[in-house]
Amino acid sequence: MAPYTDIRREGLSAWLPDALVPYALLMRLDRPIGSWLLFLPGLWAFAAAAPDWGRGAWLTLLFALGAVVMRGAGCVVNDLWDRDIDRRVERTRGRPLASGAVSPKQALAFLAGLLLVGLAILLQLPPAAIGLGVASLLPIVLYPLAKRVTDWPQAVLGVVFTWAAPMGWASATGVLEAPALLLWAAGFAWTLAYDTIYAHQDREDDAMVGIGSSALTLGERTRPFLGVAFAVCILLLAAAGWAAGLHPVFVAALLLPAAHFSWQVHRLDIHDPGLCLRLFRSNRDAGLLIALALLLGRL
Repeated sequence: MAPYTDIRREGLSAWLPDALVPYALLMRLDRPIGSWLLFLPGLWAFAAAAPDWGRGAWLTLLFALGAVVMRGAGCVVNDLWDRDIDRRVERTRGRPLASGAVSPKQALAFLAGLLLVGLAILLQLPPAAIGLGVASLLPIVLYPLAKRVTDWPQAVLGVVFTWAAPMGWASATGVLEAPALLLWAAGFAWTLAYDTIYAHQDREDDAMVGIGSSALTLGERTRPFLGVAFAVCILLLAAAGWAAGLHPVFVAALLLPAAHFSWQVHRLDIHDPGLCLRLFRSNRDAGLLIALALLLGRL
């Protein structure tokens, strides 16, 4: 049987010169799902609060590019912290830093370049959003440490991967309001759920190397936990729509992502790593359905 790995020369990395491929893999250009999940809470904010289509489209473009760049930066930070652990985990031992394809010094220089691009994007936003963007750097740096000190590193990831909701709201309106915080809380519950599914791919390896995860903590109790987390996400989204004054059609439209979440819970098999990865990736579609529901509430 071939080794189970997430390192594949796919997507954009398949078209790049060989010398650039390790850097593309380091920032996960071969797996855009992480960029989608980082971007989608921002899209929720634009769908609910953008003052007009033009502003919404411009912010969508900025946040999409920013999500790719900052997700890439976060992956570099994560892999710098985790390169010794990654060498001991089947799925990750082929990552560029773990395998030696990129040196730590090269990775730091690449990280500096990504952060400069991220700064250029950030400076296009209003002051409130810039402040939130700078504040996001702390949880980004701390996330790789979380798995060493807590059984719930997914909670730290939940803070990082939903930061685009309040930041996007501040970008659209210039201020931070209650609906933005409710969207952030909904995204936090969503992230806890989908990243627990993802973590089941590494459950045995994580136990072997002594790091924590919600997958290890929950084990066979994962399915009911997902049901609760997804339900909380939908309820908080409904509260955000109400606080933002959206049309009640938004609540009806939430039945679509709710059905998607139910499908994930029903399909889950924590002993099938490939299925866990497919379910995790399907959350891009769930996030787009939420954005559609919010947009319908504006019509």
